[in-house]
Amino acid sequence: MRKNALMALAALAMGVLMTACNSDDGADCPEDFTGALTANEQKLVGTWSLSAIISVEDVDITDDGEDNPSNDIYAQYSDCQKSTFYTFNADRSYQIGQEGNFEGCENAVTTEGNWQLVSQTLSLVRSCTLQNITTSFSADETTFSFSDNYTVTEINGNSVQTVITFTYSLNP
Repeated sequence: MRKNALMALAALAMGVLMTACNSDDGADCPEDFTGALTANEQKLVGTWSLSAIISVEDVDITDDGEDNPSNDIYAQYSDCQKSTFYTFNADRSYQIGQEGNFEGCENAVTTEGNWQLVSQTLSLVRSCTLQNITTSFSADETTFSFSDNYTVTEINGNSVQTVITFTYSLNP
């Protein structure tokens, strides 16, 4: 059960706010973003590593034999799950994945797509899917965060509705 709870949260970190395309007729996939990056978009070029996951409600997703809920979900993650990253390239391509060089991280997957940032909305196109994420950047633009409502299944099977904020930090 611990693995299911952790995998569900890992999926949240990698697939927030997914909006599927209408692919019934095979013709309505979103087009890739094109053109030169704006000044606002240039701040996103680079690799960003997952650095925090905070829940409004305390949750316990660790199978450590203790009832020890916390709002710090990142602290409850495995090293593999903590290694989640985004890489945004100047040609508008991006990758999201896990480093995969940790024990238990043999199934780490990296996927690719296309991106654009308009104001505070990060739009990602991947596999005929458009994902729009409302982001918030730190004053020095070295971290960005996004939040949404989620249902977290704790290790004991309880479901907790809460707002979760994911934070990514720019790698030097």
